[in-house]
Amino acid sequence: MLLRYLTVKFSDVLSGGSADAKLIFTFTAVVGIAIAAAVFYSNRGHLKSPWALSKRKKALSTEQWRLLFTLEGKFHDEGVRFLKTVRRGGVDPGIRAEVWPFLLGVYELNSSEEERHKLRTKKRKDYDKLRSRCQQLIEFNLKVNEVRVANKSGNDKKYNHAIVSTDTKEVNSRESPKKEMNPSPDYLDDISSALLETSKTELDVNTCNTGSVNSDTSVEQSQTFTSTESTKENGTEVTSKENVSNTATHLKFTKKEDFITWQQIIHVDAIRANREWIAYSPTLAAVSDERARSFAEAVGLKEYDKLEPCMIFHAARLVALLEAYCLYDPEVGYCQGMSDLLSPIITVMTEDHDAFWCFVGFMKKARHNFKLDEVGIRRQLSKVSMIIKCKDSQLFQHLQMLQADDCFFVYRMVVVLFRRELTFEQTICLWEVMWADQAAIRAGIGYSVWSRIRHLALPTEDLLLYAIAASILQRRKLIIERYSSMDEIMTECHSMAGHLDVWKLLDDAHNLVFSLHDKVETPT
Repeated sequence: MLLRYLTVKFSDVLSGGSADAKLIFTFTAVVGIAIAAAVFYSNRGHLKSPWALSKRKKALSTEQWRLLFTLEGKFHDEGVRFLKTVRRGGVDPGIRAEVWPFLLGVYELNSSEEERHKLRTKKRKDYDKLRSRCQQLIEFNLKVNEVRVANKSGNDKKYNHAIVSTDTKEVNSRESPKKEMNPSPDYLDDISSALLETSKTELDVNTCNTGSVNSDTSVEQSQTFTSTESTKENGTEVTSKENVSNTATHLKFTKKEDFITWQQIIHVDAIRANREWIAYSPTLAAVSDERARSFAEAVGLKEYDKLEPCMIFHAARLVALLEAYCLYDPEVGYCQGMSDLLSPIITVMTEDHDAFWCFVGFMKKARHNFKLDEVGIRRQLSKVSMIIKCKDSQLFQHLQMLQADDCFFVYRMVVVLFRRELTFEQTICLWEVMWADQAAIRAGIGYSVWSRIRHLALPTEDLLLYAIAASILQRRKLIIERYSSMDEIMTECHSMAGHLDVWKLLDDAHNLVFSLHDKVETPT
């Protein structure tokens, strides 16, 4: 307003005033503009933050959501208004199941309703195929175990000669032809490990493409499993070596971790899942005991007797989707922590196939957190460290003194994206804002739209990292004055759970993005 007033007055004076008046006013205007600009630029990061208390908007409502589309189901402005609204306030719980596929790249922002319907039908079939392959692996493993038990007990005469005595420490090389002709327990161990390892056969791009997700991180992978035939001998069903070998030749093996190993870890994590989600999904919380146990039996989940029906059902869904993801992305498979990311998604998305593809979209950016080389984790910890260093040199020097400048104490925050530090609803709000940033960049509208207003922080792929740095900076005084080891700082980070204000966190993160973005961001 001040700038506009000075501009108008300056024009008036120039059009009809004395030379002295023009000189005096020109000097005054220049000084006034300089002061106004200084005040504006020094405060614009905080005052213009979309998450500041004075600027905070309500979540995207059902009414707003409906008005965003044309008659054919396309966004009026290719999703610009949609993403800006979500970025400011998140999404109303009642429409999250409709909105999230757009945020997570399952649907293109410029797609029509008809295109989305066809895509959803195709993706449902793709998910069913993955689940079918999971079942094939489980059934094959059961057959292998049956043969192994039969061999050890000596009931199957066909394989008795292949069993090595426990008193024999070494197998003579001349016995190897026998071993090749008939499957001993050791041979079956080798074959089952191979069959149960996840292969890296590409999925059809047309059927498993997740939309507009960046190709550099896409994993369009699955595998082809040939059903294992069986023969009956003396009334006992056994798996023949020839059939097993034929199945094995169809696969390409790339990892030591096999499907059964992943499955075992998934089952443990699923049973241990927290119950915080129940209050946010009354429909799923009211599932019947019969339905819950039936689903658990279908996915092979056991040892759930102490759980109530809704938690049994929740655990079974985790198992089904995470097993399918192991086949979809065998490079990652399953690591502990992935269930934390999936749990909120299956709470919102009631259909498993919808939840699965949303999870795939989510994991496009999060999968590097679970790779064994930890390159992605180290990159993110390094960026958090750089943000702290650029913002608060005193705090960073203290961390250096404690040999904690690598910021390993925020490892858990990075891996599970604040899931264990925030409440269920806070986590979802943070993720929605983060997804809106990523969707804007993915669609190529981030810089073209937001850069027109330079005092608003641009969308960033790493909003989460700025939020993590902000949570540490909020505790700078405590860390500097009281803590003398990295373990103490890590304990403090873990104690944040349930005590963070997500919108204050986003507001502080905004200021960091605005002031440090150009210093911290580097090409990836």
